[in-house]
Amino acid sequence: MSARIAAPLAWSVWALSVVFVALGLLFLFLNGSFEALLGESLGVDVVAGVTFPTVGAIIASRRPGNAVGWIFCATGLCGGAAVFTAEYAIYAHVTNPGPLPAGVISAWFGTWIWVPSVAPIATFLLLLFPHGRLLSPRWRPVAWLAAGTTAAGVGLLAVAPWESLEPGIPGKNPFEIEALGPVLLALGISVLALWSVSALLSAVSLFLSFRRSQGVERQQMKWFVYAGVLIVVVLVQPPGSPLGDVASFLQIVFTPLLPVAAGVAILRHRLYDIDIIINRTLVYGALTASLALAYFGSVVFLQYVFRALTGGGSQLAVVASTLTIAALFNPLRRRIQNFIDRRFYRRKYDARRTLEEFGAKLRDETDLEDLTGELVGVARGTVQPAHVSLWLRGPMSHEKRERDV
Repeated sequence: MSARIAAPLAWSVWALSVVFVALGLLFLFLNGSFEALLGESLGVDVVAGVTFPTVGAIIASRRPGNAVGWIFCATGLCGGAAVFTAEYAIYAHVTNPGPLPAGVISAWFGTWIWVPSVAPIATFLLLLFPHGRLLSPRWRPVAWLAAGTTAAGVGLLAVAPWESLEPGIPGKNPFEIEALGPVLLALGISVLALWSVSALLSAVSLFLSFRRSQGVERQQMKWFVYAGVLIVVVLVQPPGSPLGDVASFLQIVFTPLLPVAAGVAILRHRLYDIDIIINRTLVYGALTASLALAYFGSVVFLQYVFRALTGGGSQLAVVASTLTIAALFNPLRRRIQNFIDRRFYRRKYDARRTLEEFGAKLRDETDLEDLTGELVGVARGTVQPAHVSLWLRGPMSHEKRERDV
């Protein structure tokens, strides 16, 4: 597809997605359930319906041959449609029945339109990132399996019988196939199992792409994997997790990370900043967890001590713990930073240590020959050039000293 056709088409999809989201929010307000944005998947659909088509339109208009941009456009369009159809159905069928038609038809769309907004992200996006093509022709059966199971899932949901639009809101699927009822569960489980296999194989494809990547492609993969790991951490919460109460809010906040990271990777804007971002995430994530553990541990311990001594609790435990955390912040941050640099960024850590040692020696060394050899050694250990030329300016002439590394 040429850029002259791709750009208007992509931005038309973006505009339609935004219109769907805006209308969905309007009906959500009319239904008086605006708080549902923070408590259900609706908030994720709203954010996805805006961010995914925005990034997708930018990618598709600049890289029309890259299928990732079109996947994002389709995902955003279906997400926006899911928001609109669900809220329109509730308004037309429950909030204000009568004036607006096709409430049940809108609910029918809402039962399956969400599938094309989710399934391609877990399959086709993993298979095609970052260049918009498969790792090799051998992965075509996986792509066909993902497409077939997604279409089958949509078809089953479209004809499955249901008796309510929402919990407590009566309704009936106008296109249900009653004869399908006895085998619907078995078919649904089979389709879901096959789709799960395609998603797992797609993840394997992404892993192999990451292992084989080098240079610019490795940086692209880092952006995508970084966003994916953060989203998985937020979405997959074990029972009793402390994030349970704010998990929905975090899902809404983290959802835009995936399209934004993919857009940065494909368009190569500030591509090499990912190493700094990962480093800071590791450092401050570990620092936050360590300080939180130390804070709550010290509060509990000091409260126990005060109860043993005085028979009651004391606010002094909170004050003392806060002062302790403030004193530990910088020393602990430096230790964590050094550990992460040594463990994950060994080459950069060694280069920094080499430069620090050379700087210390430079202050104390007066022999020019020793400094010349030391400088060549530093260049070899940090920059790793194929050749070093060192120019020294004397009082009356120029002298060139050249050494091969």
